[in-house]
Amino acid sequence: MIALLAGLALAADPPADWVTDLVAGHHLSTEQEAAVRAVVGKNTRMGTGLPVSQHPMTLQQCEERREGIPLPPSGRCPAYMVPLYDPATQTADQATTCIDQFEFPGLPCRYPIVWVRAREAAQLCSAMGKRLCDAHEWEGACAGALGPADYRFDLSNGRSANAAHTAMRQAHNTAAEPHKSWATGDTKPAAGVCAQGSTKSPSCDGSDPLKCGSNTYPTGAIPGCVSPLGVYDQHGNAAEHMNLPLSPAQLSSTGTALGVTEMKGSWFIFDSYAAHEDWCQWRAPFWHGTEVMAADSHRNYHLGFRCCAEVSP
Repeated sequence: MIALLAGLALAADPPADWVTDLVAGHHLSTEQEAAVRAVVGKNTRMGTGLPVSQHPMTLQQCEERREGIPLPPSGRCPAYMVPLYDPATQTADQATTCIDQFEFPGLPCRYPIVWVRAREAAQLCSAMGKRLCDAHEWEGACAGALGPADYRFDLSNGRSANAAHTAMRQAHNTAAEPHKSWATGDTKPAAGVCAQGSTKSPSCDGSDPLKCGSNTYPTGAIPGCVSPLGVYDQHGNAAEHMNLPLSPAQLSSTGTALGVTEMKGSWFIFDSYAAHEDWCQWRAPFWHGTEVMAADSHRNYHLGFRCCAEVSP
């Protein structure tokens, strides 16, 4: 592993107000800024991490590593997003969906925003004119080809959310297993290839989550950990919220509501502690499961998100 990542170094402080940085980076309108701040103001933990956090790389070190690396063309997508499509049957110009290249705040060389509830993630995406991604969209971005929505809605009829999720997950994972892949190829990334080489805070002993630092890397800090469609950090860094529909009406992309919580992606200590599988198409158990829009939907120190959006005409 590169010497730069060998040990924790107390990183330079992120912007004093990450929302101001978000607004400037994405050129948000006054109305959008107000909507973002209304969500952020209700969650005092939301941000780049607790005071106990020690990041393994500074923002400046990230910028130096990314110097000269061009971002993939955004096409008709907003800045810092890329088209989501199937290269075997479409061109990027035919894509109808965009996805953030970087974990929220959706800008390169920023620490991911964590301690965000699924509900708040959906609200923040909406405030920016975007939406929370559906699970199959995140999977397609990771695998390098957006497939059709493959949810077994027939298995959810008459079941509780937990039972429906379990049945649908098992069916999906069984079908996807022979075709599993990672953002970097057909084999699991070796140690050091993605942002998975950090450590837990010494105080993180399970007694209190507030003793656990969000020891994440800056977004896109390891340029080789990128999917074929140009999406960074789908393995490592923050795990990510997304929407798992239990009916067609709950598809974020076309429906009128949202479904239940789904968490994707390995996190920043995965090189040393593989807590679960993390191939692109793998859908997780109903961990801390709720409806996405539940007021008490889950949050923690290594959980963030990214947004999707429809292509502008």
